[in-house]
Amino acid sequence: MDFAIWSVLIGVLFVALALGGTVLARLPVSNAMLYLLVGLAVGPFGLDLLSPDYRLDTVLLERLAEVVVLVSLFTAGLKLSPGLRDRRWLLPLRLALTSMVITVALVAGAAYLLLDWPVGACILLGAVLAPTDPVLASEVQVQHPGDRDRLRFALTGEGGLNDGTAFPFVMLGLGLLGLHELGDHGWRWVAFDVLWASLAGPAIGALLGVAVGRLVLYLRREHKEAVGLDDFLAMGLIALSYGVAQLLHAYGFLAVFAAGVALRQLVQSQPGGAASQRAVDTARVNPDKTVAEAVAVDPRHAPAFMAQAVLSFNEQLERIGEAAVVITIGALLWTVQWTGAGWWFVPLLLLVIRPAAVALGLARSPSSKGQRWLIGWFGIRGVGSLYYLMYAINHGLPAELGGPLTGLTLATVVASILVHGISVTPMMAAYERRSRKRRRG
Repeated sequence: MDFAIWSVLIGVLFVALALGGTVLARLPVSNAMLYLLVGLAVGPFGLDLLSPDYRLDTVLLERLAEVVVLVSLFTAGLKLSPGLRDRRWLLPLRLALTSMVITVALVAGAAYLLLDWPVGACILLGAVLAPTDPVLASEVQVQHPGDRDRLRFALTGEGGLNDGTAFPFVMLGLGLLGLHELGDHGWRWVAFDVLWASLAGPAIGALLGVAVGRLVLYLRREHKEAVGLDDFLAMGLIALSYGVAQLLHAYGFLAVFAAGVALRQLVQSQPGGAASQRAVDTARVNPDKTVAEAVAVDPRHAPAFMAQAVLSFNEQLERIGEAAVVITIGALLWTVQWTGAGWWFVPLLLLVIRPAAVALGLARSPSSKGQRWLIGWFGIRGVGSLYYLMYAINHGLPAELGGPLTGLTLATVVASILVHGISVTPMMAAYERRSRKRRRG
């Protein structure tokens, strides 16, 4: 009976979203907000159909968040079409490096001074809450590969990069708590957790993205083979990049993001341009499958067709993953040890620390004052924070620290879903209007 009830609830939710998607797009309500309400409704606070417990289901929660983040990272990389020499890459790099470090330091400092936690736990909290989320931030990200808006590019690139650049600080926090080997004077942490893992991850992902992409294009162009099943190509490249990186002790998140970027750069380097995109768009809406197959193996249009097919599948998979993980978060709230610290810590992070870190990280950058303000506000926290939290708990984080850390993390994620979900539609609409006026003027 429970499965039948679940089928009805999920069916009603997805049909309602499909029917009311255009209406929701105009309202200050995000899909994540609806998923959160559904999670509360099916959890112990409501119908009690789903009762996850972060103390018992940590491995399952870590894997769920991990898979959803991986899909989202690959999707983000596929959307970023400017070449690596394009100066727009400086913004996400500065956000993922400089602003990330500042955020970790400020969060850790606040926790040390105001919560009286051990230094390792303070740094771990900073690492869990510092990365912005690529899963819940789709409304402020690049909308299509041709989108050259500096604000959207910065937020998309930041979400793709800092889910990996936060990892060294997670390992540092665990090390200071005695749960990870740092080496004498931290040499092992610097050599392996910072340098090797951070540099090898993107290199592995880029190599695999280019190699797999070239192999597929060669088979399609020269032999009319490897046509169709682009969804398996997407999942295979994600799994391959992540698995190889993990086996070589590199950061798999960075590898998957780099694989998506590399695949997009490979497509951009091929001839075709706007003509190929028009051919792909026409083929995808044509009911005759032979038309799509002809475009897929056409020497000129094959790269654009491959990229579009992979991106479309990933975007659909990302939406399903977002629904699954946010519903789970809503149902998980019954286990949280809520403390009074959340009432002041969450506003401190979202209203003070994030804007300050962005202002310092993007000082003297080519972004406008309005863009820096919006980037500072849209520091959306979500699935990535849940993953790092579960990762720490599964690596032996003591219960006396795991409870408060879980409370602050989920309080931040829920607050971010609500305040950013309410504000994203009107604020981005206003930004788009101003951008159009500047382009006309």
